[in-house]
Amino acid sequence: MPTVEPTTHRPVIAIAGLGTESSTFSPGTTSAPAFHPLRGDDVLSRYAFLAEGSPLRKAADWRGALVGKALPGGAVTPEAFAALSDELIERLDAMPPLDGLYFDIHGAMSVVGQDDAEGDLLARVRAVVGPDVIVSTSMDLHGNVSRRLAHQSDLIACYRMAPHEDAEETRERAVRNLVEHLASGAPRPLKAWVPIPVLLPGEKTSTRIEPAKSVYATVPLVEASDGVVDAAIWVGYAWADEPRNRAVAVVTGSDAGTVGAGATRLAQGFWDARDDFAFVAPTASLDEALDTALASTARPFFISDSGDNPTAGGSGDMSWGLTRLLARPELRADDSPTVIYASVPGPGAIETAVSAGVGATVTVTAGAEIDFAHAGPVTLTGFVHSIREGDRDAETEVVIRVGGVHAILTRLRKPYHHEHDFTDLDLDPRSAAIVIVKIGYLEPELFDMSSDWILALTPGGVDQDLKRLGHHRIHRPMFPFDRDMGEPDLSPRWIPASNEPLTGVDE
Repeated sequence: MPTVEPTTHRPVIAIAGLGTESSTFSPGTTSAPAFHPLRGDDVLSRYAFLAEGSPLRKAADWRGALVGKALPGGAVTPEAFAALSDELIERLDAMPPLDGLYFDIHGAMSVVGQDDAEGDLLARVRAVVGPDVIVSTSMDLHGNVSRRLAHQSDLIACYRMAPHEDAEETRERAVRNLVEHLASGAPRPLKAWVPIPVLLPGEKTSTRIEPAKSVYATVPLVEASDGVVDAAIWVGYAWADEPRNRAVAVVTGSDAGTVGAGATRLAQGFWDARDDFAFVAPTASLDEALDTALASTARPFFISDSGDNPTAGGSGDMSWGLTRLLARPELRADDSPTVIYASVPGPGAIETAVSAGVGATVTVTAGAEIDFAHAGPVTLTGFVHSIREGDRDAETEVVIRVGGVHAILTRLRKPYHHEHDFTDLDLDPRSAAIVIVKIGYLEPELFDMSSDWILALTPGGVDQDLKRLGHHRIHRPMFPFDRDMGEPDLSPRWIPASNEPLTGVDE
């Protein structure tokens, strides 16, 4: 990447944003503390590329407003969104005149009673900072780009990898594009936006495998074209029932012909591959996955309990998977194969286990406090294997051993993506027979650790069977809901510059 050299005039750039991924099919809600908001200068600490002395840090006068990121879950409460948004706006309003704004979001945040939370928030931001400020937005590729959000953003970028190993690289690209645009003095970029009538779960669009691997390989090729600043394909977010939810291609730049052709090329490539998207791993029911794993010699054998994945928006509160696991008599003896299950929240269970201490035998009940559609709370009697305090998400974690099953219980829900998540609890996932994690596709560390893997198609707020969930507010026709639909119009829709009015009807 070229080095951004400081100019004589150091532009004043603010950083603001709220990010989470919200399933409208999960019964829980997300409150303000879940965003762990950073304010003022602390905001800059989120970004390694803005470290003191770095070229990008030197290139501008950076002002942190408020940035909050919450673990995915249910929709954000109106009170939480209002409180965080109001504070973000107040902090921006107190700043000196701005040249630019970096808007750091996820793009799939649902707020109770709103259909386009990020578009609503950016409209409020625009009203405060003014129409002349250049806004660069970065997003998850599982976010949703409404016409309104594309209109209010001058530059927009998203991840190109799923799992999201390029998240920080994408944020840096969005910031670099902003700094370089301000330094150039060029007119606002042209924006070609193409909605694609496809809505698929992330587990069918992983860039580890085809066709997404090739579809996304086209993105940097389009970006490399003369007259293009950035190119992107959003898969969209499958587990919210909102009109904006679908795949979208956006290309920004200075040359209308290249920008428009690039956007159509990306959209057409995604559409043409629609029937080829498949799950990133072999799939089965949970019982079938357990049968396969127990019969296999591959160790450790990972199973994704995908329907309650807290990093996709699941409540994390479902006890269904652990209940099914504990019902297996071959796993309840002391000499049973080691099986790790992560995880089920149970504040009361945590209190009992902590009071009893490591080594005690306890009877505790956990799960299904808010998400009991498929199973009630699970009660287990077992040995307190370990206790850990102070986790950012879980607060307190306890491992209860029942025969070969090592069940991780938490005070608050937590995703388990890293080896240290287990070793911190005195568990060795590498020597376990089976590791069951509430997740979709395996995150990189778990993927590298696994000797074999099955994606269990389990129920929950992020059920992989979208038709079973019952969407009724998305645009139709939409693949795969309407497989006999005709060819869509994938020509570019030109989005006006942010300082010009947005006209026309939302598609």
